[in-house]
Amino acid sequence: MKEAKNRKLLELHLGPIRTNCYLMIRTDKKEALIIDPGDGAAAVAAKLTEEGVTPKAILLTHGHRDHIGAVPELRKHYGIPVYVGEADQEMLGSADKNLSSGLFGETFTMQADKLLKDGDQLELAGFSIRVFHTPGHTPGGCCFYFPEEKVLFSGDTLFCGSVGRTDFPGGSSSALRTSVRRLLKELPGDTEVYPGHEGDTSIEQERRWNPYA
Repeated sequence: MKEAKNRKLLELHLGPIRTNCYLMIRTDKKEALIIDPGDGAAAVAAKLTEEGVTPKAILLTHGHRDHIGAVPELRKHYGIPVYVGEADQEMLGSADKNLSSGLFGETFTMQADKLLKDGDQLELAGFSIRVFHTPGHTPGGCCFYFPEEKVLFSGDTLFCGSVGRTDFPGGSSSALRTSVRRLLKELPGDTEVYPGHEGDTSIEQERRWNPYA
């Protein structure tokens, strides 16, 4: 869906491991959603300015440091709320659990403003969004499904031909497999999937080729 009527999707690669950050833009409203701003507040702000849009919220697929590093600066600058799965709020507040104490050199904690549950329906920036709670990579991991656009932001739950790691605190390989199979069963095959790292894919492609399907 890189660009459609009144809608535009931009992808940025941020931080030391090039985490995918997405901007979902309503071009008619000049509004946007920020999904997983990673470690690049300046890059995200510059792209928003370039597009001439105002962000309305930050959506976090999960609470790991490489996905959340820019949140405090962007939240303060734009005065916008941050959404995360309720079971990852504890992770956000723990440097050990969000991996900032071990992998990224600088300890970091924060808290979200809005906590999400499975099946929540959000109306933000002119988009309708369904929340899938997809534990496995983290306890509160969420995927965000935009049914009108047929787009899924899968974070580190579902990758092209693979899935997220489960050896971090709170990870569960059995829960992750259940989460992935649920997504592949419930979502339309032509849903475009935009993961937290590397390239995009589709639900149909993952049904056919993902070894965890």
